[in-house]
Amino acid sequence: MTPLESLVASGTKLWLDSIDPDLVNDSLTYGATGATSNPIIVSDLIKTGRFDEQLRELMKAGLDDETVTWQMTNRLVQQAQEKFATVHQQTTGNDGYVSFELDPLLEAADCPLSIPERIERYITLGKQWSAGQTNRMIKVPATESGLGALEELVAAGVTVNVTLIFTQRQYEAARDAVWRGAQKRSSLDGFKSVYSIFVSRIDVFTKQKLPTLSDAAQGEVGIVNAKRIWSVNNAFWSDKSLPLDQEMIFASTGTKDPNDPLDKYIAALAGSDIQTNPPAMNAAIAAMEGKTFTRTVDQPSPAAIVEEIDTQVDFAVMEETLMSEGLKKFADPQKALLALIAEKREDL
Repeated sequence: MTPLESLVASGTKLWLDSIDPDLVNDSLTYGATGATSNPIIVSDLIKTGRFDEQLRELMKAGLDDETVTWQMTNRLVQQAQEKFATVHQQTTGNDGYVSFELDPLLEAADCPLSIPERIERYITLGKQWSAGQTNRMIKVPATESGLGALEELVAAGVTVNVTLIFTQRQYEAARDAVWRGAQKRSSLDGFKSVYSIFVSRIDVFTKQKLPTLSDAAQGEVGIVNAKRIWSVNNAFWSDKSLPLDQEMIFASTGTKDPNDPLDKYIAALAGSDIQTNPPAMNAAIAAMEGKTFTRTVDQPSPAAIVEEIDTQVDFAVMEETLMSEGLKKFADPQKALLALIAEKREDL
Protein backbone atom coordinates (compact mmCIF):
# COMPACT_ATOMS: atom_id res chain seq x y z
CA MET A 1 0.00 0.00 0.00
CA THR A 2 1.38 3.42 -0.95
CA PRO A 3 1.43 6.27 1.59
CA LEU A 4 -1.51 8.01 -0.11
CA GLU A 5 -3.48 4.78 -0.27
CA SER A 6 -2.84 4.25 3.45
CA LEU A 7 -4.11 7.78 4.14
CA VAL A 8 -7.34 6.96 2.33
CA ALA A 9 -7.52 3.59 4.08
CA SER A 10 -7.27 5.37 7.45
CA GLY A 11 -10.64 6.98 6.73
CA THR A 12 -9.58 10.26 5.15
CA LYS A 13 -11.30 11.38 1.98
CA LEU A 14 -8.53 12.86 -0.13
CA TRP A 15 -9.41 15.73 -2.44
CA LEU A 16 -6.98 17.20 -4.96
CA ASP A 17 -6.32 20.93 -4.68
CA SER A 18 -6.28 21.25 -8.46
CA ILE A 19 -8.59 20.85 -11.43
CA ASP A 20 -5.84 20.11 -13.93
CA PRO A 21 -7.37 17.32 -16.08
CA ASP A 22 -4.14 15.30 -16.15
CA LEU A 23 -3.59 15.59 -12.40
CA VAL A 24 -7.21 14.71 -11.70
CA ASN A 25 -6.70 11.49 -13.69
CA ASP A 26 -3.58 10.72 -11.66
CA SER A 27 -5.38 11.42 -8.38
CA LEU A 28 -8.06 8.87 -9.17
CA THR A 29 -5.43 6.13 -9.26
CA TYR A 30 -4.49 6.63 -5.59
CA GLY A 31 -8.04 7.05 -4.33
CA ALA A 32 -8.79 10.77 -4.45
CA THR A 33 -12.53 11.36 -4.54
CA GLY A 34 -12.94 15.10 -5.15
CA ALA A 35 -11.21 18.35 -6.02
CA THR A 36 -11.07 22.03 -5.16
CA SER A 37 -10.44 25.03 -7.37
CA ASN A 38 -9.38 28.65 -6.92
CA PRO A 39 -8.18 31.53 -9.15
CA ILE A 40 -4.50 30.61 -8.72
CA ILE A 41 -5.16 27.09 -9.99
CA VAL A 42 -7.11 28.43 -12.97
CA SER A 43 -4.35 30.97 -13.76
CA ASP A 44 -1.66 28.32 -13.68
CA LEU A 45 -3.66 26.16 -16.09
CA ILE A 46 -4.23 29.03 -18.51
CA LYS A 47 -0.52 29.91 -18.47
CA THR A 48 0.32 26.48 -19.86
CA GLY A 49 -1.33 27.36 -23.17
CA ARG A 50 -3.25 24.08 -23.17
CA PHE A 51 -6.58 25.89 -23.19
CA ASP A 52 -5.84 28.61 -25.74
CA GLU A 53 -8.32 27.22 -28.25
CA GLN A 54 -11.12 27.33 -25.71
CA LEU A 55 -10.15 30.88 -24.76
CA ARG A 56 -10.04 31.92 -28.41
CA GLU A 57 -13.51 30.47 -28.93
CA LEU A 58 -14.92 32.46 -25.99
CA MET A 59 -13.20 35.67 -27.10
CA LYS A 60 -14.46 35.29 -30.68
CA ALA A 61 -17.97 35.15 -29.23
CA GLY A 62 -17.54 38.77 -28.17
CA LEU A 63 -17.36 38.13 -24.43
CA ASP A 64 -15.54 40.62 -22.22
CA ASP A 65 -12.57 39.61 -20.07
CA GLU A 66 -14.57 39.05 -16.89
CA THR A 67 -17.11 36.85 -18.66
CA VAL A 68 -14.35 34.88 -20.37
CA THR A 69 -12.69 34.36 -16.98
CA TRP A 70 -15.82 32.91 -15.41
CA GLN A 71 -16.80 30.84 -18.42
CA MET A 72 -13.32 29.31 -18.57
CA THR A 73 -13.35 28.62 -14.83
CA ASN A 74 -16.77 27.03 -15.16
CA ARG A 75 -15.55 24.77 -17.98
CA LEU A 76 -12.49 23.61 -16.09
CA VAL A 77 -14.52 22.86 -12.97
CA GLN A 78 -17.13 21.06 -15.07
CA GLN A 79 -14.47 18.86 -16.65
CA ALA A 80 -13.23 17.86 -13.19
CA GLN A 81 -16.80 17.20 -12.07
CA GLU A 82 -17.21 14.74 -14.92
CA LYS A 83 -14.15 12.82 -13.69
CA PHE A 84 -15.60 12.47 -10.18
CA ALA A 85 -19.21 11.88 -11.27
CA THR A 86 -18.89 8.12 -10.78
CA VAL A 87 -17.74 8.62 -7.18
CA HIS A 88 -20.68 10.93 -6.59
CA GLN A 89 -23.10 8.35 -7.96
CA GLN A 90 -21.56 5.43 -6.06
CA THR A 91 -21.70 7.33 -2.75
CA THR A 92 -25.24 8.61 -3.41
CA GLY A 93 -24.05 12.19 -3.15
CA ASN A 94 -21.79 11.82 -0.12
CA ASP A 95 -18.55 12.40 -2.06
CA GLY A 96 -17.23 13.13 -5.55
CA TYR A 97 -17.56 16.93 -5.47
CA VAL A 98 -15.60 19.75 -7.06
CA SER A 99 -15.66 23.18 -5.43
CA PHE A 100 -16.50 26.30 -7.41
CA GLU A 101 -15.31 29.60 -5.95
CA LEU A 102 -17.68 32.56 -6.03
CA ASP A 103 -16.38 36.01 -6.93
CA PRO A 104 -13.50 36.79 -4.52
CA LEU A 105 -13.68 40.47 -5.46
CA LEU A 106 -16.89 40.77 -3.44
CA GLU A 107 -14.65 40.79 -0.36
CA ALA A 108 -11.90 42.98 -1.79
CA ALA A 109 -10.94 46.07 0.19
CA ASP A 110 -12.08 48.31 -2.66
CA CYS A 111 -15.46 46.60 -3.17
CA PRO A 112 -18.12 49.35 -3.06
CA LEU A 113 -21.02 47.08 -2.09
CA SER A 114 -22.54 47.22 1.39
CA ILE A 115 -22.95 44.04 3.45
CA PRO A 116 -26.64 43.54 2.44
CA GLU A 117 -25.73 44.04 -1.22
CA ARG A 118 -22.88 41.52 -0.94
CA ILE A 119 -25.20 39.00 0.69
CA GLU A 120 -27.66 39.34 -2.19
CA ARG A 121 -24.83 39.02 -4.71
CA TYR A 122 -23.56 35.82 -3.07
CA ILE A 123 -27.07 34.39 -3.16
CA THR A 124 -27.50 35.29 -6.83
CA LEU A 125 -24.12 33.88 -7.86
CA GLY A 126 -24.51 30.74 -5.76
CA LYS A 127 -27.84 29.91 -7.35
CA GLN A 128 -26.52 30.75 -10.83
CA TRP A 129 -23.38 28.60 -10.73
CA SER A 130 -25.03 25.64 -8.97
CA ALA A 131 -28.03 25.43 -11.30
CA GLY A 132 -28.15 22.06 -13.05
CA GLN A 133 -25.02 20.81 -11.27
CA THR A 134 -25.10 17.51 -9.40
CA ASN A 135 -21.61 17.31 -7.89
CA ARG A 136 -20.52 20.94 -7.62
CA MET A 137 -19.92 22.61 -4.26
CA ILE A 138 -20.24 26.36 -4.05
CA LYS A 139 -17.50 27.96 -1.96
CA VAL A 140 -18.79 30.68 0.38
CA PRO A 141 -16.32 32.54 2.63
CA ALA A 142 -17.01 32.73 6.37
CA THR A 143 -17.21 36.52 6.25
CA GLU A 144 -20.13 38.59 7.50
CA SER A 145 -21.68 38.70 4.04
CA GLY A 146 -20.86 35.09 3.21
CA LEU A 147 -22.36 33.85 6.45
CA GLY A 148 -25.40 36.02 5.80
CA ALA A 149 -26.02 34.28 2.47
CA LEU A 150 -25.79 30.69 3.69
CA GLU A 151 -29.31 30.16 5.01
CA GLU A 152 -31.00 31.21 1.78
CA LEU A 153 -28.50 29.38 -0.42
CA VAL A 154 -28.95 26.09 1.42
CA ALA A 155 -32.72 26.53 1.56
CA ALA A 156 -32.62 26.86 -2.24
CA GLY A 157 -30.85 23.51 -2.54
CA VAL A 158 -27.29 24.77 -3.06
CA THR A 159 -24.50 22.49 -1.77
CA VAL A 160 -21.98 24.69 0.07
CA ASN A 161 -18.36 24.55 1.10
CA VAL A 162 -17.92 27.25 3.74
CA THR A 163 -14.31 28.35 3.44
CA LEU A 164 -11.81 30.65 5.20
CA ILE A 165 -12.72 29.24 8.62
CA PHE A 166 -10.14 29.83 11.34
CA THR A 167 -12.11 29.64 14.58
CA GLN A 168 -14.90 27.74 16.28
CA ARG A 169 -16.99 30.94 16.30
CA GLN A 170 -16.92 31.09 12.50
CA TYR A 171 -17.64 27.40 12.19
CA GLU A 172 -20.65 27.53 14.53
CA ALA A 173 -22.09 30.61 12.82
CA ALA A 174 -21.75 28.89 9.43
CA ARG A 175 -23.11 25.55 10.61
CA ASP A 176 -26.13 27.10 12.32
CA ALA A 177 -27.01 29.16 9.23
CA VAL A 178 -26.63 26.07 7.02
CA TRP A 179 -28.83 23.98 9.32
CA ARG A 180 -31.54 26.68 9.40
CA GLY A 181 -31.53 26.68 5.61
CA ALA A 182 -31.58 22.88 5.40
CA GLN A 183 -34.69 22.70 7.56
CA LYS A 184 -36.51 24.89 5.06
CA ARG A 185 -36.05 22.27 2.32
CA SER A 186 -38.88 19.93 1.43
CA SER A 187 -36.48 16.99 1.90
CA LEU A 188 -33.08 16.45 3.52
CA ASP A 189 -32.19 13.52 1.26
CA GLY A 190 -29.64 15.47 -0.79
CA PHE A 191 -28.48 17.84 1.93
CA LYS A 192 -24.66 18.03 2.09
CA SER A 193 -22.37 20.69 3.54
CA VAL A 194 -18.66 20.95 4.34
CA TYR A 195 -16.62 23.42 6.39
CA SER A 196 -13.03 24.24 5.41
CA ILE A 197 -10.83 24.89 8.44
CA PHE A 198 -7.43 26.38 7.61
CA VAL A 199 -4.77 24.72 9.73
CA SER A 200 -1.14 25.73 9.17
CA ARG A 201 -1.83 29.45 8.79
CA ILE A 202 -2.79 29.48 12.46
CA ASP A 203 0.64 28.26 13.49
CA VAL A 204 2.27 30.93 11.32
CA PHE A 205 0.22 33.50 13.26
CA THR A 206 1.16 32.17 16.71
CA LYS A 207 4.84 31.94 15.84
CA GLN A 208 4.82 35.60 14.75
CA LYS A 209 2.48 37.02 17.39
CA LEU A 210 2.86 34.70 20.39
CA PRO A 211 6.56 33.90 20.83
CA THR A 212 5.89 33.28 24.54
CA LEU A 213 4.16 29.95 23.83
CA SER A 214 6.20 27.01 25.10
CA ASP A 215 8.09 24.83 22.66
CA ALA A 216 5.51 22.11 23.29
CA ALA A 217 2.56 24.34 22.37
CA GLN A 218 4.12 26.38 19.59
CA GLY A 219 3.21 24.83 16.27
CA GLU A 220 0.35 22.80 17.79
CA VAL A 221 -2.39 25.46 17.87
CA GLY A 222 -3.60 24.68 14.35
CA ILE A 223 -3.96 20.99 15.16
CA VAL A 224 -5.66 21.56 18.53
CA ASN A 225 -8.05 24.02 16.92
CA ALA A 226 -8.86 21.74 13.97
CA LYS A 227 -9.42 18.66 16.15
CA ARG A 228 -11.68 20.61 18.49
CA ILE A 229 -13.86 21.93 15.67
CA TRP A 230 -13.94 18.46 14.09
CA SER A 231 -15.19 17.03 17.39
CA VAL A 232 -17.82 19.76 17.80
CA ASN A 233 -19.00 19.16 14.25
CA ASN A 234 -19.37 15.42 14.86
CA ALA A 235 -21.33 16.03 18.05
CA PHE A 236 -23.72 18.50 16.44
CA TRP A 237 -24.74 16.27 13.55
CA SER A 238 -24.73 12.97 15.44
CA ASP A 239 -28.43 13.10 16.39
CA LYS A 240 -29.79 14.57 13.14
CA SER A 241 -30.23 11.21 11.35
CA LEU A 242 -29.19 12.67 7.99
CA PRO A 243 -28.51 10.42 4.99
CA LEU A 244 -25.30 12.31 4.06
CA ASP A 245 -22.31 13.33 6.17
CA GLN A 246 -21.77 16.98 7.06
CA GLU A 247 -17.99 17.17 7.11
CA MET A 248 -14.90 19.19 7.85
CA ILE A 249 -12.31 19.87 5.16
CA PHE A 250 -8.81 20.22 6.56
CA ALA A 251 -7.20 22.82 4.27
CA SER A 252 -3.84 24.58 4.39
CA THR A 253 -2.19 21.35 5.48
CA GLY A 254 1.21 22.17 4.02
CA THR A 255 3.90 22.96 6.59
CA LYS A 256 5.25 26.51 6.65
CA ASP A 257 8.10 25.86 9.10
CA PRO A 258 11.04 24.15 7.32
CA ASN A 259 11.86 22.36 10.58
CA ASP A 260 8.49 20.57 10.60
CA PRO A 261 7.96 17.17 8.98
CA LEU A 262 6.33 17.55 5.58
CA ASP A 263 3.38 15.42 6.65
CA LYS A 264 2.91 17.02 10.09
CA TYR A 265 -0.69 18.15 9.61
CA ILE A 266 -1.68 15.36 7.27
CA ALA A 267 -0.60 12.75 9.82
CA ALA A 268 -2.10 14.57 12.80
CA LEU A 269 -5.55 14.82 11.15
CA ALA A 270 -5.64 11.46 9.38
CA GLY A 271 -8.62 9.19 9.66
CA SER A 272 -11.75 11.18 9.05
CA ASP A 273 -13.52 13.73 6.91
CA ILE A 274 -11.64 15.42 4.05
CA GLN A 275 -8.11 16.66 3.40
CA THR A 276 -7.38 18.75 0.33
CA ASN A 277 -3.76 18.73 -0.81
CA PRO A 278 -1.99 20.36 -3.77
CA PRO A 279 -0.38 18.02 -6.34
CA ALA A 280 3.17 18.75 -5.18
CA MET A 281 2.26 17.79 -1.63
CA ASN A 282 0.72 14.52 -2.75
CA ALA A 283 3.78 13.76 -4.87
CA ALA A 284 6.07 14.36 -1.89
CA ILE A 285 3.94 12.17 0.38
CA ALA A 286 3.87 9.43 -2.25
CA ALA A 287 7.67 9.47 -2.31
CA MET A 288 7.93 8.73 1.44
CA GLU A 289 9.14 5.17 1.32
CA GLY A 290 7.53 2.95 3.92
CA LYS A 291 5.22 5.69 5.22
CA THR A 292 1.88 4.50 6.60
CA PHE A 293 -0.89 6.72 7.97
CA THR A 294 -3.25 5.60 10.72
CA ARG A 295 -6.25 7.27 12.33
CA THR A 296 -5.16 10.10 14.64
CA VAL A 297 -7.83 12.79 14.21
CA ASP A 298 -9.71 11.63 17.30
CA GLN A 299 -6.61 11.36 19.51
CA PRO A 300 -6.70 14.31 21.94
CA SER A 301 -3.73 16.61 22.36
CA PRO A 302 -2.04 16.61 25.80
CA ALA A 303 -4.21 18.45 28.36
CA ALA A 304 -1.37 20.75 29.43
CA ILE A 305 -0.83 21.95 25.87
CA VAL A 306 -4.55 22.55 25.33
CA GLU A 307 -4.75 24.51 28.60
CA GLU A 308 -1.77 26.68 27.65
CA ILE A 309 -3.23 27.39 24.22
CA ASP A 310 -6.63 28.31 25.65
CA THR A 311 -4.98 30.57 28.22
CA GLN A 312 -2.63 32.43 25.89
CA VAL A 313 -4.24 32.47 22.45
CA ASP A 314 -6.83 35.18 21.81
CA PHE A 315 -8.84 33.44 19.12
CA ALA A 316 -10.86 36.58 18.30
CA VAL A 317 -7.68 38.51 17.51
CA MET A 318 -6.33 35.55 15.58
CA GLU A 319 -9.51 35.35 13.51
CA GLU A 320 -9.46 39.08 12.71
CA THR A 321 -5.81 38.99 11.64
CA LEU A 322 -6.03 35.82 9.56
CA MET A 323 -9.28 36.85 7.89
CA SER A 324 -7.73 40.15 6.84
CA GLU A 325 -4.77 38.29 5.35
CA GLY A 326 -7.00 35.59 3.91
CA LEU A 327 -9.31 38.02 2.12
CA LYS A 328 -6.31 39.65 0.46
CA LYS A 329 -5.12 36.22 -0.67
CA PHE A 330 -8.71 35.62 -1.80
CA ALA A 331 -9.02 38.76 -3.94
CA ASP A 332 -5.52 39.37 -5.33
CA PRO A 333 -5.36 36.09 -7.32
CA GLN A 334 -8.72 36.90 -8.94
CA LYS A 335 -7.41 40.30 -10.03
CA ALA A 336 -4.30 38.57 -11.41
CA LEU A 337 -6.49 36.06 -13.28
CA LEU A 338 -8.49 38.87 -14.90
CA ALA A 339 -5.23 40.56 -15.91
CA LEU A 340 -3.97 37.29 -17.38
CA ILE A 341 -7.10 36.94 -19.52
CA ALA A 342 -6.53 40.46 -20.84
CA GLU A 343 -2.95 39.52 -21.75
CA LYS A 344 -4.15 36.33 -23.39
CA ARG A 345 -6.60 38.33 -25.50
CA GLU A 346 -3.70 40.36 -26.86
CA ASP A 347 -1.61 37.24 -27.54
CA LEU A 348 -4.38 35.25 -29.19
